[in-house]
Amino acid sequence: MNFTASRWDKIREDSDKWWAGELKRPLIQMRLNGADPGRDEPALPFHSFTSFYDLDVSAEAIVDRWDYNLSCCKFLGDSFPSVWPNFGAGVMAAMMGANLLNGDDTVWFNPKEEKEISDLSFEFDTNNVWFNRIKDIYKAGLERWEGLVQFDMTDLGGNLDILSSFRPSEKLLLDLYDFPDAVKRMTWEAHEKWFSYYGAFNSLLQPVNPGYTAWTPIFSTQPYYILQCDFCYMISPDMFDEFVKPELAAACKRLTNSFYHLDGPGQLAHLDSLLTIDELKGVQWIPGAGSPLCDQWPEVYRKIRDAGKLIQISADVSYFDTIVEQLGSAEGIVLMTSVNINQEAEACELLARYGV
Repeated sequence: MNFTASRWDKIREDSDKWWAGELKRPLIQMRLNGADPGRDEPALPFHSFTSFYDLDVSAEAIVDRWDYNLSCCKFLGDSFPSVWPNFGAGVMAAMMGANLLNGDDTVWFNPKEEKEISDLSFEFDTNNVWFNRIKDIYKAGLERWEGLVQFDMTDLGGNLDILSSFRPSEKLLLDLYDFPDAVKRMTWEAHEKWFSYYGAFNSLLQPVNPGYTAWTPIFSTQPYYILQCDFCYMISPDMFDEFVKPELAAACKRLTNSFYHLDGPGQLAHLDSLLTIDELKGVQWIPGAGSPLCDQWPEVYRKIRDAGKLIQISADVSYFDTIVEQLGSAEGIVLMTSVNINQEAEACELLARYGV
């Protein structure tokens, strides 16, 4: 693997400065693909969704597949080797008893039995098959890499999104009108269980794991997560403030470093409200399929910057200069991108241009 343990010291140092607003440059995670792995490719094929592997495929075999993929990469700038056990967005629903259904290229969750919201309750189940599958994969990777590779947190999900796995979206939308107190009760139940699962996984990962990352691997030496509520694109700003924002703000207070996953134009109605959460450190803006590309939203990035928040961008490197020019500075941005190894010279030029 094209990475040494000593490089983690620099990653930690620069990450701490960036979160504190003291790094006078952006973080640029530049990964080059297509390097010579120096080892044979495993027979196990790669799946972007870890849940696609049958349960009889060993955790060690999955980790070996990931090890091969990482060996095909070169890590430049602020990048580092990381792997994400991807069991779908909101896998906490499956850990609390929902069905996990693998689709063609996605994962869905639905209830084993539909209940009225007044009859719902959530339990932290340490015997759940998905909870233990993820734990086994974490254990195998920690033993294999001994802290060289950063393990990302699995995508636990946003709490109303998790609830909607048990009350499919159209029913939960009606519940907001008909049973608002029950929705709030379940939101706070989900909140507590979320931190139970988050804590359980971190107690296993730390202190071997170099630090904290989520399904978007912004590195942090302190507890971090990228929070979300995809459900909220269907509700008004007033409903967002009533049903979503209080729990989000509470989660931000419990996490040292927090981001929000702003997914698609339908969520822009909630951006002003989100930016008033003092403890929210940053925003990841994803325009979404069919929308103009990242460099076509200067007003969104300016609003985030003017609120004193950090910005995460996942984009082709060709857009980055434009976004920086629109903002007037690259400070407070983390760019996550990858190119083929035959573009290493261009990648190095970009890194040098921004002092990385």
